[in-house]
Amino acid sequence: MKAPTHEFTAPRDDNKRLANLCGPLDENLRQIEQALDVAINRRGHRFTVRGDAAAATVQVLEVFYNRASEPLTVDDIQLGLVETRQGKSPAIRLGGEDNPFVSEDLDQSDSPVLHTRRADLRGRTPTQREYLKQILSHDVTFGIGPAGTGKTYLAVACAVDALERDAVKRIVLTRPAVEAGERLGFLPGDLAQKVDPYLRPLYDALYDLLGFDKTQKMFERQMIEIAPLAYMRGRTLNHAFIILDEAQNTTPEQMKMFLTRIGFGSKAVVTGDTTQVDLPRGHKSGLMEAQHILKNVRGIAMTRFSSVDVVRHPLVARIVEAYDEHARHAEAGLDVPDGVGDTKRSR
Repeated sequence: MKAPTHEFTAPRDDNKRLANLCGPLDENLRQIEQALDVAINRRGHRFTVRGDAAAATVQVLEVFYNRASEPLTVDDIQLGLVETRQGKSPAIRLGGEDNPFVSEDLDQSDSPVLHTRRADLRGRTPTQREYLKQILSHDVTFGIGPAGTGKTYLAVACAVDALERDAVKRIVLTRPAVEAGERLGFLPGDLAQKVDPYLRPLYDALYDLLGFDKTQKMFERQMIEIAPLAYMRGRTLNHAFIILDEAQNTTPEQMKMFLTRIGFGSKAVVTGDTTQVDLPRGHKSGLMEAQHILKNVRGIAMTRFSSVDVVRHPLVARIVEAYDEHARHAEAGLDVPDGVGDTKRSR
């Protein structure tokens, strides 16, 4: 069956906007091709799009063209594609029940506003917005889902917001020191230097949200503290915003110990991906157990992310979907065909 073909013709009186849309060496078009699984051929101002999502791609091109008064970077394109996949751009409403880029939730006005130096920070998907609301309204929130869904970054953003509003007195970051399939040996330095590699994603988020200098000053004033999970026993954390990252690598005993550290005026956010457990074989994940034990406990919120919430390179969502489909076949006892999750591009 021949793949559908649609065309988009840009106005001929604005070569600058056309160049901004296409990017250097048509790199922006390549990003759109990969994300929407189509082929785009351009001759001058005319774009010919071939593939199952050709009609939707033409609308995407129109939206990006309207935004192209200034140069569009690859980051702009990829983030725009993520939002388009969610159907959240008011300028684009892609029709058809079978369209994978349509969403009923187009309104972002209900996304909480956080006080960080990132003025554009908001929930990009309905689940992310719900996650932010749950963190703000609950004392304990679990964020469970695949990589790239913003679980950790948004938790840190809420912690920074709470600190800036004086809602808490400090941020406490913790993470189990479990290596991801590699033995790194003994690490040199003091305690902070030893756990630094494990907490690097949390540092990266802080630097992005506060800036390097402000983050360092807060560390010096002990307004931000790193606390290896193994050293949490016996503490009571009052008026703190506590984040447990990579919680899938906790044991049930560690998870219970962490959750009972919470003191007066504190919030805790637990993040993890139950498909990436790095514990030794035979050890149960504390996160997997906790989500069943605590699901009906009042005051605890559970947010579950999926591949549609991935806000990274568009390929990340497809990688997550491929692994999920592979796992479903394996759990059902079915033969897993080669290339499960692959999408053939029509040319």
